Amino acid sequence: MKLVTFIRTAQAEPGSQDAPVMPLFGVGAPMRGEDAPRDGGHFSFFGEEVGILSDDGSRILPAAETGISYPDMNTLIAEHTPEEMQVLRDVAAAFDLAINKVRERAAQEQAQGAAGAGRPVQNSVQDAAERTDGPASVESGSGMPVFPGLAVGEQARILSPIPVPLQDIICLGLNYTEHAEEAAAYAQDAFSARDRYPVYFSKRVNRSPGDGDPVPANADLVDSLDYEAELAVIIGRDVKNIAPEDVPGCIFGYTILNDFSARNLQTRHTQWYLGKSLDGYTPMGPCIVTADAVAFPPKLPIRCRVNGELRQDSTTDMLIFGIDHIISDLSRGMTLRAGTIISTGTPSGVGMGFDPPKFLRAGDTVTCEIGGIGTLTNPIVD
Repeated sequence: MKLVTFIRTAQAEPGSQDAPVMPLFGVGAPMRGEDAPRDGGHFSFFGEEVGILSDDGSRILPAAETGISYPDMNTLIAEHTPEEMQVLRDVAAAFDLAINKVRERAAQEQAQGAAGAGRPVQNSVQDAAERTDGPASVESGSGMPVFPGLAVGEQARILSPIPVPLQDIICLGLNYTEHAEEAAAYAQDAFSARDRYPVYFSKRVNRSPGDGDPVPANADLVDSLDYEAELAVIIGRDVKNIAPEDVPGCIFGYTILNDFSARNLQTRHTQWYLGKSLDGYTPMGPCIVTADAVAFPPKLPIRCRVNGELRQDSTTDMLIFGIDHIISDLSRGMTLRAGTIISTGTPSGVGMGFDPPKFLRAGDTVTCEIGGIGTLTNPIVD
């Protein structure tokens, strides 16, 4: 299941005809957008909502319309129950089924030269799970089927899945062998990994950009802006002193994180905190894929392109220290709260690894991709 944080665009304001509300599986009461919680969570912003993203990434079903509503992703992660998550998974499956049926029906009617006149109106996504003779959707006045949920781009804009993390993000440095080698070649003193223990550092995030959001070049301060495609893990419950074999059960899900880095600031200081923490340098997205949808340990292709040029190309099973080791190690004597984000490190191919280095500048576009999660694209701006 894919979960997103989003805002509705002007074409899909709450209560409009473009945003039909449909009860799902009879769970709770259907909620109009204006009835759904909009703030009051830990760090929610007015208008932000949590939703289910269709598997193809084209449409969003607001969680409020399932009767299971949380004001923001942080609250959902911290307070969800197993029963609620199962309902959301069932809804997500029905949502995808409904979308596919609408597509099939539209294609059939187009092929037949028919506009669907006289077909019965369907009223809920629930029908998609129960009917086999037609898609679940409302119909327009012309009789054409209408997709359930909100169209990404036209009716909803996806934000970072966790726009305002509750704590600094915990990051892993030098956690792919070839990246550790290229980093040491760039600046031996700053990136030496003499001890074979994980390199942990934190990254401050005032607000995380999402897919499509700009990242500032800060050219007056940064002369060596770099990219790092990473798999981020989100903790789903408070844990302390957890054994490695129990780690899979504490993971809520995974997302893509681009650990933008100001190399001149990073190497100037013994600690990396400043060079990693400038505003806008931690985009995440486009969604959180829940842990049940990814085999553990994750073995997913991870890539990064700059202006279309492939720079990083690896798989997430190439970590020096695996996710089970990382979380167990961090939790020894330290509580990891629900919602904690851990970024697991980047493979080789970052800008500083080239000779000469290929650092970013305004006008560049960086796209990070992880199989099964999606793509995270951010333009660099002045």
